Amino acid sequence: MHCVIEQQNILVPTNGNTCRCGAEAVVNTLCINHFCEQIEQRVQETITRFSMLSTDDKIAVAYSGGKDSTVLLYILHKLGYKVEAITLNAYIGCYSKENVQNATAFSKQLGVHLSHISFREEFGYSLCYLRTLIKQGGNDLTSCTICGVLRRYLLNKHARNLDSTKIAFGHNLDDEAQSILMNLLKGNPEQLARIGPITGITKQEKFVQRVKPLYFVTEQEVITYSKIKQFPVHYGACPCSVDSFRYFIKTLLKNYEDKFPQAKQNIVELFLKLKPLLMKGNTEKLTACGKCGEPSSHGLCRACALIEMVVK
Repeated sequence: MHCVIEQQNILVPTNGNTCRCGAEAVVNTLCINHFCEQIEQRVQETITRFSMLSTDDKIAVAYSGGKDSTVLLYILHKLGYKVEAITLNAYIGCYSKENVQNATAFSKQLGVHLSHISFREEFGYSLCYLRTLIKQGGNDLTSCTICGVLRRYLLNKHARNLDSTKIAFGHNLDDEAQSILMNLLKGNPEQLARIGPITGITKQEKFVQRVKPLYFVTEQEVITYSKIKQFPVHYGACPCSVDSFRYFIKTLLKNYEDKFPQAKQNIVELFLKLKPLLMKGNTEKLTACGKCGEPSSHGLCRACALIEMVVK
């Protein structure tokens, strides 16, 4: 084994393989250029297959500053879609600070408008403090649960304020396989029906459609693409995620796929075949939250329900 490139202290092994173009292969049997071209083509094929986006769409990219959303923003911009970005600062110490700095610098480099949304300005507290206050009220929710609900709430509200027609998320194939398995183990067919390359099962005036263009790109491919491009991103996991159910499932799937390759791909493909049946049996409808007016499947949206748990 030898290596031909070193970027950000990351060595890419080649094993002496040659790409179809004659250049030395650095990722499986592909050279750097053909690997990146393959990922970009797969994203466009995914968009086309599910009719996710059109050239008329005004797309808000949920931009955390991490590897997935950075790769997503770059590829959508390169493919010629009309994009702008929204970054949410949950104030998770140095982790959030570094991601926001990276997001700000990279969006400026691309010439993409970036909107900054603050948890403190929106809710009065950082994510960690919100969790502490909610826990004091007797509700021991994980940071990931709280963060996920509030992030989706803020993204929908601010994307709509920007007149965006779609919100693009950087969820990759690994993320989707995890979500599928999580909902299966929780016995939650209603939530399972909502996920997929285009999320949601019903339409509502204030709901901005969410899409996942990286749906068939693995996490390792995202990492490799990001490092080849030398994007300014932090590759570590969120420090608040280690106690989450998703973290447990992620570890479980990784260990399983080490013995049974393509397991995550197979989970996602099987889910797509079953999704029409799940949607057929789901009668959920979206209405307006009685408190904030945002889209909700109940009288009170999950974000308002969470904020009501905060001990003043």
